Amino acid sequence: MTTETAAETAAENGAELAPAVRRSPFRWRRPDWGLLIASLVIAGGVALIVWGFVTANTGDDGIDRPAPIEDVSPVENAVQVLQQEQIRVDLEFGYEAILVVDGEELPTTALTAIESEPGAQVVLPPTAIFDAANGVIAFIPAEGALVESFSEGRHDAQVIYWKSEDGRETARRYQWSFTVV
Repeated sequence: MTTETAAETAAENGAELAPAVRRSPFRWRRPDWGLLIASLVIAGGVALIVWGFVTANTGDDGIDRPAPIEDVSPVENAVQVLQQEQIRVDLEFGYEAILVVDGEELPTTALTAIESEPGAQVVLPPTAIFDAANGVIAFIPAEGALVESFSEGRHDAQVIYWKSEDGRETARRYQWSFTVV
């Protein structure tokens, strides 16, 4: 029965019509407690995920490394290092360094001291190589070197570094370890 039909029927019967009650398009109803609790749990989970991303220490932020040392390889506490892995330390410009592996100071050769013919392949000595232009000291275990390969297990590496203008007397140390598989 439509509103007009109801009005006509009421008018025929002599009844007065009540004014039309307008309903609001928004109706207040009782909350669904299960839906409300689920929404709060989801909102809390999203907030925890956001908090985790904001407060996480990842990459180099999680490592307490001195400012002059920009990067080391293998990284601190690495657990799957190969036996012929290169040990490499990247320093800020203006620093010099030497490497110590498992308590043995490695002989160091400056890259500028290595002579080669133009166009010929450079043969590196079995020592740690220091590249002052890039501030990098690196060592690759090789035949004839103090360390020919790394045995399985834990190894300690240490870089002794100093500002070039201050001399080795002001040297500082940074030590880390890695595990060879």
